[in-house]
Amino acid sequence: MEKQKIIVGLSGGVDSSVAAYLLKEQGYDVIGVTMVHFRDDASAESGQNIAAEAARVAEFLGIPHYVADFCEPFQAEVIDYFTGEYLNGRTPNPCVICNRRIKWQAMMEQGERLGATLLSTGHYARVIQLPNGRYSLQCSATSAKDQTYALYNLTQEQLSRTRMPLGDYTKEQVRAIAGQIGLPVAEKPDSMEICFIPDKNYARYIETHTGSVPPAGNYVNRNGDILGRHKGIIHYTIGQRKGLNLAMGHPVFVTEIRPDTNEVVIGEGEDLFASQLVCDHLNPMSVPEFQAGTEIWAKIRYNHKGAPAIIKEVRADTLLVEFKEPQRAITPGQAVVFYEKDHVLGGGMIKGAVKHDRSYE
Repeated sequence: MEKQKIIVGLSGGVDSSVAAYLLKEQGYDVIGVTMVHFRDDASAESGQNIAAEAARVAEFLGIPHYVADFCEPFQAEVIDYFTGEYLNGRTPNPCVICNRRIKWQAMMEQGERLGATLLSTGHYARVIQLPNGRYSLQCSATSAKDQTYALYNLTQEQLSRTRMPLGDYTKEQVRAIAGQIGLPVAEKPDSMEICFIPDKNYARYIETHTGSVPPAGNYVNRNGDILGRHKGIIHYTIGQRKGLNLAMGHPVFVTEIRPDTNEVVIGEGEDLFASQLVCDHLNPMSVPEFQAGTEIWAKIRYNHKGAPAIIKEVRADTLLVEFKEPQRAITPGQAVVFYEKDHVLGGGMIKGAVKHDRSYE
């Protein structure tokens, strides 16, 4: 019987390397593919190092290795989105977009050119098929590394062709496997930052790559009173306390960003809490469509532990979600992901929090 061909996104890290090893052990015909997706001066050497380390892993595992240039779609789908969101007063989640459009869509197209119909990555999650026939993501064996939040936007077609061998392991077990088989990257540290901004200076990156510096504007309170001057909205996000340079005599926070008037709203800690949010750009996963009245567990950012909520209203491509308890810093541009038991129901992008003095539009 001919082995099934599967491509593995090899990043030169321990997770994707062990995923490739496990799939080979399971009898798949494994092909390693490394993405080159940004090519500016600061990252050129880093990209070359990643490709070289991935090639070394592929040689160690005895699998073919290819380097795929995805710079053009990455620029259009991820970088342009990232900069545009910040310029519009939102806080983007580039990994969510990259996963669907680049790591899955573009990689699957590359796999088809190599004769492979399946794809795998080193993510900590599991793909399951539910009794209703739909595919979903099941939380990984370890909540500390679970990555289902960043993968909620994958399509049914993508999930049906995906294998995630690390979902049953903890990070410690994965490193142990790497050490046992002698992988050359067994002790390589994890990468945590946004890959195309390793120094984490988002504002400088946006200014450099858009060629424009957003203007300074006013800090205001919720009544519109001017409190001081901010240095441009790309420097701020909801819930931010540090770097405001405001002498208020006590801690204050960014509670809203208004790109139309170039204002950053400053408030108290309690002003950050809301019980409802509106989201759009929906992706139902375990169900064909969302239903009002569905009780869920919802996460509003990657490191949010989640909270019980209910889908209050469904309107076309928009949902109103209500939490049982108010949540802090519901941030436009971030993903909200819904869980039912141990799997992903679906999710969407947060348009904003609904406060007591606002209507749902």
